[in-house]
Amino acid sequence: MSARRFAPVLALALAAALASGCTPRSGVREYYGTAAPFASDAVYFVVTDRFVNGDLANDHREQGAGPWHTFDRPIRGPGGDNDNIGYLGGDLRGVLDNAAYLRDLGFSAVWITPIVDNPDFAFSGGDAPSWGSLWTDRGKTGYHGYWGTNFYRADEHLVSRDLDFAGFTRGMHAQGLKVVLDIVANHGSPAFGMDPPLPGFGQVFDADGRLLADHQNLPPAQLDPAHVPLHRFYKRESELAQLSNFDDASPEVLDYLAGAYLQWIAQGADAFRIDTVSLMPPAFWQRFADRIRAKHPGFFLFGEAFNYDAAVVAQYTKRGGGEMSVLDFPLKQAIATLLEKPGSDYAGIVPALHLADGPYRNPYELMTFYDNHDMARLDATDAGFVDAHNLLFTVRGIPVVYYGSEVGFMRGSAEHAGNRNYFGQERVDAARASTIHENLRRIARIRAASPALQRGLQVNLEFSGDRAAFYRVYARGDAQQIALVLLNKGDTPQPFRIARYLQAGTWRSEPAGRRQHVAPGGALITEVAPHGVQVWLLDAAVTDPALRAELDRLAAQHRTSGG
Repeated sequence: MSARRFAPVLALALAAALASGCTPRSGVREYYGTAAPFASDAVYFVVTDRFVNGDLANDHREQGAGPWHTFDRPIRGPGGDNDNIGYLGGDLRGVLDNAAYLRDLGFSAVWITPIVDNPDFAFSGGDAPSWGSLWTDRGKTGYHGYWGTNFYRADEHLVSRDLDFAGFTRGMHAQGLKVVLDIVANHGSPAFGMDPPLPGFGQVFDADGRLLADHQNLPPAQLDPAHVPLHRFYKRESELAQLSNFDDASPEVLDYLAGAYLQWIAQGADAFRIDTVSLMPPAFWQRFADRIRAKHPGFFLFGEAFNYDAAVVAQYTKRGGGEMSVLDFPLKQAIATLLEKPGSDYAGIVPALHLADGPYRNPYELMTFYDNHDMARLDATDAGFVDAHNLLFTVRGIPVVYYGSEVGFMRGSAEHAGNRNYFGQERVDAARASTIHENLRRIARIRAASPALQRGLQVNLEFSGDRAAFYRVYARGDAQQIALVLLNKGDTPQPFRIARYLQAGTWRSEPAGRRQHVAPGGALITEVAPHGVQVWLLDAAVTDPALRAELDRLAAQHRTSGG
């Protein structure tokens, strides 16, 4: 179901106003991290053109002229490695055809890259890319979708004759999957420095295909928006390579973008991931979010502020900055350090969680991840990927996994060095044989069935060396659950004896299904396998006085910090 179809639908500000620790009329105390509907989800992220080619008829292999053709533009690397800056055929049909695979893997939402129309040529400006280079776009195409020219039309490489975006979302919803649409408001396509100038670049068209704005291949400083109507969409400063830079102060720009994205919601988009939020002022995002939520209350937004400083990232989560979730870059950095460096210590994760007195409006609504399309993929062993997923699907936040990570695809590779390589149906079909896939499927399904792992307050017990132990507690309405999470990222078994805050009762373990009765004042004793996880569940209200006191303390700090 769409996030906007939940009843009651909670405005994000209300969902984030943490009710944990409050006493409802029933007199039973409630504890939870967030009430936002999207918190129950886990997200699989695909660069659509690079996932699966489900329809050969929309490849447009002859598109573009001569040196500026768009299909299959390889970059050769050392040792026979390859990257590609052209289209490779992935499309909406390829995603929909594998919806059952993604649902079986344990995901309930799929984030796809932008679907809007992009130029029909490779870019003729900028610097030529080399293996592993950055901000080098000469000869690159809009296969990724972030170079929009008409934000009201779907790109012809993605849709099929029998599958438009509305049909795609209907099909995904029928398979139990939400659709997260990647959107851009900061920029359009590359706009200047072309030799020769090519159609589409630096231009913006309306829903009827009429030209609204044109950079005219001029450097930003030479634009004259006060006297040339076609320049009025743009700022006179450059921010990213040769990309056009939209004017955040222009009501016309906001009208255009909000109108376009409201159209895609009407066609079934369930949430938006917003590209480059840090390149527009927070006030713009508040205006944009207000426009979207005026028609779709509670619509879930999360932004990309590529910064490892939590105070910088957090401003977009608050009133005045859009009141959105954000991708949790600070935690990403901690996870990568933990799993890529030998001898790393779980203690390094704790500061990045910001469970209390932190800068975020609500850390439980952040999108957690360990890599994506704009950085090097996680450089870890198979066991390291298993550890990453065990952590990602049990700590606070909403997990996001980049396509192919279920088999360690192109591990360690950066952009223009294989990060966005084509995955393909053969790899999807073979993925079930991977130990990474097997263990991801197991922990993702445990989270999908546990309200405590999805929304519960987190109470840390131990983060040290190869070991981590913590509770997730959810008590709201008729749903009462305490989850005890035990992690071992080491190569040898680890014994755990948990007594602190442990509530008496019969605990059941996942994935093994074992049971262990704990008497008052007793302990839960178990052993966690190498690179293993155990989740022990108690479906009961919080009655232990020590646990209740700690939850009250955390809830009070969380409310003070804005959660």
